[in-house]
Amino acid sequence: MTDDEQPVEETTSVVSGLGGRGMIVAFVSVVVLMETAMFFFFIPSADEVSALAEERLVASIQKGENDAEKKIRNENQIKECTIGKFGETFSPQDTELTYRVEIEVYGLVKEKFADAFQMEFDAKQGRLRTAIRQKIRNSDLEELSKNNLGLLERRILTECNHLLNDDLLMGVGFTSYQLIEQ
Repeated sequence: MTDDEQPVEETTSVVSGLGGRGMIVAFVSVVVLMETAMFFFFIPSADEVSALAEERLVASIQKGENDAEKKIRNENQIKECTIGKFGETFSPQDTELTYRVEIEVYGLVKEKFADAFQMEFDAKQGRLRTAIRQKIRNSDLEELSKNNLGLLERRILTECNHLLNDDLLMGVGFTSYQLIEQ
């Protein structure tokens, strides 16, 4: 019986060796087939890739245009800059009465020129304040009435832009205004 048992063991080892190799070949074949299927189903075609690239390019161009428009809008946005408070006492030429004008003046400047205006204003603040005071003192009583303040604003704007290197101010206005008879 020992002789019978040995050949049985040899045949089973040969069969098990062929089965192991067959399993390995089958496993590798399944992996290759899965990778091929994944390639065809999940990897986009050349047309899909070009369409996606074109879509991204259009989106980036639109974003760049929007950023440029926002920057231009921000640069052209108008900013208020305080010029100062003025309290001037004067006597109009035709009367013997004395009046006091209290004005707080602000200037309108484009955002992109705000820093340049501030540097110019700091350098020439004394001259600007003196010019504004002279414009207030030399105004007629009629010009200082609330209905005619536009003329005074225009004179102050012209004088300020004349004293500054460039026409940095777009306009001037009054935050508070009082004309008091004393």
